[in-house]
Amino acid sequence: MHGTATPLPTLARHAAGRPEAGPSRADARRADVVLRLTEVHKTYRLGTHIVPALRGVDLQLQAGEMLALTGPSGSGKSTILNLAGLIDAPDSGQIVLRERPVHALDAIEATHLRRDAIGFVFQSFNLVPVMTVAENVDYPLFLAGVPTSERRRRVNEMLEAVGLHEHAEHRPDALSGGQRQRVAIARALVKRPALVIADEPTASLDSHTAEQVLDLMREQGHAHGAAFLIATHDARLLDRCDRAIALLDGQIQESP
Repeated sequence: MHGTATPLPTLARHAAGRPEAGPSRADARRADVVLRLTEVHKTYRLGTHIVPALRGVDLQLQAGEMLALTGPSGSGKSTILNLAGLIDAPDSGQIVLRERPVHALDAIEATHLRRDAIGFVFQSFNLVPVMTVAENVDYPLFLAGVPTSERRRRVNEMLEAVGLHEHAEHRPDALSGGQRQRVAIARALVKRPALVIADEPTASLDSHTAEQVLDLMREQGHAHGAAFLIATHDARLLDRCDRAIALLDGQIQESP
């Protein structure tokens, strides 16, 4: 893989210890928490029926960590992604992103925070077909108003990191599925988000390509300190995640 960066998870830095006058390890661990859900409930209305999607979910995700959400369709995985990505809001409970409560943001606040602090990786890549690879990666920076010179530098760095610098001027339809997903990962990370939401990121990939993409996600997540929250049915992904949480009927299942 091209342009690898030395992984340096934030947790490892805290584990090295601090002077006595500095923050305690408990404080450091709290500072490392990127996302926290506490007693989160969510229901949806289908006609006259109320369908419980989440029933009292608690979870937390730390900087540089890859957390997989598993479970059958309808178990609540997509609902957690939507809530964590500020696309939807809970009926009750608390959601905290980088120590900021976000469960009651208005639409404009949620949009701005999603733009600045959250990246997304989709099963179907969701690249803009009329844009080049470089333009797709640049687009989040353009929306955020980053200066042109800084945008160019960060796009070049990310394309080097994911091994696609030579494809910068190609359009997505000239790339393989694995290359398109690497573009999507670069686009998600180029704005240096605290959290990356990934919905079935390997479902459309063959085994070899899926392993490459997962290794890249883990490497770049650690290098940039981004936490990955991943919904998946793909057993290949679980070995490369730091943790996996099983969901059933909107509740987290305890490990046996």
